[in-house]
Amino acid sequence: MDAAGRNLPVLLYGVAILSYPGPVLEAPLGIVNPPRHQAAFPSPDQTSQSLFNPPDLPLPFPFLLDDAMVRLAVLVPALLSVAGFASAAITCSEDSPCPESAPCCSQYGQCGIGAYCLGGCDPRFSYEPGACLPAPVCKSETYTFTSTDNIASSGDYLGDPDTYDWTVSGTPLIYDDSILLTMPANSGGTVLAATRYVWYGKVSATLKTSHEQGVVTAFIALSDVKDEIDFEWVGANLTTTQTNYFWQATLDYQNGGNVTNTDTYANWHTYEIDWQEDYITWAVDGVIGRTKFKNETWNATGGFYAFPQTPSRIQLSIWPGGAASNAEGTIAWAGGAINWDSQDIQDYGYYYAMVRNVSIECYDPPSNVTRDGDASYWFNPNGNYLVDDVIISGNATTIQNILDTGLNSTATASASSTASAATDPNTGDTVYAGADSNRGSSNSDSSSTSTAAVSTATATVGTSFSQGTSSKSTSGAAQLFVSGAVLLGAAAMGLVLA
Repeated sequence: MDAAGRNLPVLLYGVAILSYPGPVLEAPLGIVNPPRHQAAFPSPDQTSQSLFNPPDLPLPFPFLLDDAMVRLAVLVPALLSVAGFASAAITCSEDSPCPESAPCCSQYGQCGIGAYCLGGCDPRFSYEPGACLPAPVCKSETYTFTSTDNIASSGDYLGDPDTYDWTVSGTPLIYDDSILLTMPANSGGTVLAATRYVWYGKVSATLKTSHEQGVVTAFIALSDVKDEIDFEWVGANLTTTQTNYFWQATLDYQNGGNVTNTDTYANWHTYEIDWQEDYITWAVDGVIGRTKFKNETWNATGGFYAFPQTPSRIQLSIWPGGAASNAEGTIAWAGGAINWDSQDIQDYGYYYAMVRNVSIECYDPPSNVTRDGDASYWFNPNGNYLVDDVIISGNATTIQNILDTGLNSTATASASSTASAATDPNTGDTVYAGADSNRGSSNSDSSSTSTAAVSTATATVGTSFSQGTSSKSTSGAAQLFVSGAVLLGAAAMGLVLA
């Protein structure tokens, strides 16, 4: 299917549902095997061993918000309404980059601050490329899922890959030494994303897909500029594994290819992407099913290879390709309209896919890469977001609070008083990542800072994308609530903020 249909399922279905970080729950102890009956898996309203919800808190359905987010969802819009501000989301694209007040263009094409500036932030359509934080470098590791200790809600993660290995949006559950990616009725599903990036490497996942028409399971590598390498499964066809690749989200129907294997819902299979500088292979259970060579992708008009070549995050997900709000072509590709009253929904309360483990083996970066450290990847803002424009830097990848961006991040600024610099190998110019001394810095006047906070708080509420802080400090919801309260107070004092 087309890149927009696959990469923005939640935007088409309703960004609010997927973007809200649902609770991460663990299945009740004592369940060893998953027989098909009501008690096989925990239902969406169970809170046993909840990571983000106290045991006595009933979970609203279908959003499954934590208590702070419930208060935020109710109170902040009210405050903004009283203050006379709109809460519509600000979108971003090639023709409409983000405004200075909400400078970061998220993976789903919406503008904001905080979490919007971390994984998935697209520098091409942000207010400035440096609004996006640098991406953490690759680390070879095998990940298992016996607990939620290494998983953070996407709204609470602040960019430190040594704190969490994965972020999640939606409702994952730990069950039988695996993680269930669940999709309750009328929801947008679940996305599990690695906190570190891969820039060439071998990545594998052992999993069972979901099933039934309209239900899509995915295992992909996706860069911030939308280079992409895919495994995808449509629930209506359980013996076909779809493979695909994209260069900067450019649609090309010739890029796809299928691999035949046994029932992907009933059987565990190990799927492997071997991403080299010169080729990609897709393998199932150790058998290569497809190979794509870089030299086959030359674009003579543009003078570049339309081949995935930029640092990418590993993501595993389940999403409703057959949702009624999707385009007809997307629904058809997904096998038809999704049944929100299926046997799975009746028995468990959700569709699900199961992931047992993920293994990442990092390869060396290109030999001619520009280096100024070893902590993060970022782009030369004077380039075209191709392989030669990637720089390995010492810049920090973290933010300190929900109002931070790459233009004023305390963490990024502290990595170097001038922000880390490197030399453009093509022009000889000095280029920077992170802090911008002329825009949004801590030396900005108070009215300018307040205006940015007001605008971004409004946009954030509109997109329903939680922007959190670490568990040791005030929650993101609470901080944003305080921002709303300040907003209302400012309005009451007769301040006009544009």
